[in-house]
Amino acid sequence: MSTELLKRRLDHAFGQLDADGNGRVERDDLLGLGALILVGFGESPTSAAGSKLVDGFESVWQALSGEVGDGAISPEEFRTGMSSVLSEDERFDAVLRPAAEAVAEMCDTDGDGVVEAAELRLLLSAFGTPHGEAETAFERLERDRGVSVDELVEATRAYYTSVVPGVALARSAGSL
Repeated sequence: MSTELLKRRLDHAFGQLDADGNGRVERDDLLGLGALILVGFGESPTSAAGSKLVDGFESVWQALSGEVGDGAISPEEFRTGMSSVLSEDERFDAVLRPAAEAVAEMCDTDGDGVVEAAELRLLLSAFGTPHGEAETAFERLERDRGVSVDELVEATRAYYTSVVPGVALARSAGSL
């Protein structure tokens, strides 16, 4: 993937995470996004699924803020930290996969291993993605009757590492 394309995608993700628009991502921004997802799916943060999501977001925060150390991450620091995490499959698996899996599993509200269009729309709305763009993301990902949890996790990875259409989430769709 080109450096410029990755920069645009990371800047977009940063904008989605910077909930208060102060130009810095703080722990509360990331955990606030997790709270929006939990509320959207009617899940308690103390349930097994809720705890997994909160723990996943906390791990992402710890990994990214560990490189900064001041409790707030600038856009440049975010790009640097995420680029480091995305540089190796093992780092993605250790840092982002747990959060991506927790989010994907939260979307699978009936536990059948498949995320339906309405479930993906609900998730992407927490990231501020407009309805039409969420539909586009689903259409790009959907293969049979929906998107499997594993496909959604891999789409998260592909969004940041691939330019292959139909594999990555829609350009504006949010993803961890």
